[in-house]
Amino acid sequence: MKHLFSALIIVALVLGISSRAHSQGEITLLCPNPIQESMDKLVAAFDAKTGSHVKVTYGSGLSTRKTVASGHALDVSILFAPFPEALATGNIDPNSATVIARLRLGVAVQKGAPPVDISTAAAFKKTLLNAKSIVAIDPAGGSAGSITLAALDKMGITDQLKPKIKWLQNANLVQDAVAKGEAEIALGPYISEMHNPGVDPLGTLPVDVSTPVDITGFLSTSVSDAKTAKALLTYLSSHEATPIYEEDKIFPVK
Repeated sequence: MKHLFSALIIVALVLGISSRAHSQGEITLLCPNPIQESMDKLVAAFDAKTGSHVKVTYGSGLSTRKTVASGHALDVSILFAPFPEALATGNIDPNSATVIARLRLGVAVQKGAPPVDISTAAAFKKTLLNAKSIVAIDPAGGSAGSITLAALDKMGITDQLKPKIKWLQNANLVQDAVAKGEAEIALGPYISEMHNPGVDPLGTLPVDVSTPVDITGFLSTSVSDAKTAKALLTYLSSHEATPIYEEDKIFPVK
């Protein structure tokens, strides 16, 4: 009986140590949903590689920034630039900023429709001015919308396009409108979001019209497990993650 009691104590201690070790490897991650498909794969690979557990919360590009700006950053928060309001709160560590990949805005037409020229800034501007109808994400509804509007402002054609551009709530509605022939050009979903079989993605906006969007990870100033959180950021920005980004039309950091 004495030996049995001792054995039970040893088992309890081992289980307790194991449980504490596991809990130390548990971290939370906040991430924008335009990269959810890639992030699900990356997190699964990271968990398998390290034995950690990453609990992910997804939101839109805008809502994730608002979450951090309101003081609710998770252990690791992934944000689409720009994010001055999020940095101003002090609940993420600016020194931990790690660009893990980049996004670019895409252009699409209805499946089978003649392609339009987006090869240069001048050609793209002419294409938009000649288009009969355009749909894009509402700047108030998604981060891609505000970046689209900034591109139009940069080209100086925002006012000229007002009569023929319609701002919709999300990327799916934008693509649906073009797939159904309700609009000629889909402008503004990230190229990684263009999965609608009824559209032909033509490519990304020229970089001198729209700068690629940095996808940046930060550690919380109250991170629960700094070692695991840092390891996750390192993994997400590593060459090991590159094939997954490229498969999903996200641009790795070179």
